[in-house]
Amino acid sequence: MNFRILITMVCLFTVGVSFGQVTFQPKQNSDEAKGIVYDREFTVDLRFLQTNGFSLGINRAKLKTYYLTPFYHFSIGELKHIKEFRRQSFESTGFTGIGNNQSYIFGKKNNLYVVRGGYGQKRYFSEKAKVKGLAVGMAWEIGPTLGLLKPYYLDLGYPTDNGTNRTYRPEKFTEENRAVFLDYTRVGGSVGLGKGLSELSIRPGVHATASAHFDWGAFDEFVKAVEAGFMVDVFFGDTDIMVDLEGVENRPFFLNVFVNLQLGKRW
Repeated sequence: MNFRILITMVCLFTVGVSFGQVTFQPKQNSDEAKGIVYDREFTVDLRFLQTNGFSLGINRAKLKTYYLTPFYHFSIGELKHIKEFRRQSFESTGFTGIGNNQSYIFGKKNNLYVVRGGYGQKRYFSEKAKVKGLAVGMAWEIGPTLGLLKPYYLDLGYPTDNGTNRTYRPEKFTEENRAVFLDYTRVGGSVGLGKGLSELSIRPGVHATASAHFDWGAFDEFVKAVEAGFMVDVFFGDTDIMVDLEGVENRPFFLNVFVNLQLGKRW
């Protein structure tokens, strides 16, 4: 999806909820200074605006005071190499056999899927969260990352005996098929995501995030917030997302800028 379209969707959402919210006032008791209405929170993260990849996550939190919310985080997603680019499969006019005609990522060797878990906190800067309006704060989270490398399969074309047709078969990258794997005239397209799941390899690591947090009614029953910040993942081993080519380096760390749409409920 076009990045500008996603930004427009987030802006329209934030404007809409700012005009359509219903705010629950804090309890009137001796503990009013804390401003607590609810003490539990469950939210879903939709981190689809990310420079290199995406992730979907959940958070379980306990509201301590009006300005402090510790939480536990769990998410799954994918990290992509900055050099990835997608191209259409090539159909040679000299051959009648063709591949699956799917687009593919040139030079990609593995998919890197990630499972993250961690602990973090949200902190608001003022008591404006107590009344109808925008609560502004910051959030951070840190924890372990489990990286899962899955071989990236392509339909590679080989001439038949008579030389006028090609047969295509799914193959992952090896040094033996390097010339064919990197020859765009021999690639019939990418193979489905299910291929290679039995060949997963593990890359352990750690991650950390820091973001600005904007919450429309921090004491509403329903959570509607947007976060914008930075995320870093560091792995203890090679990531091997791309084939070793000139100007392409597989690094064990990833730095991402992200926008996160957070929706959920308090009780």
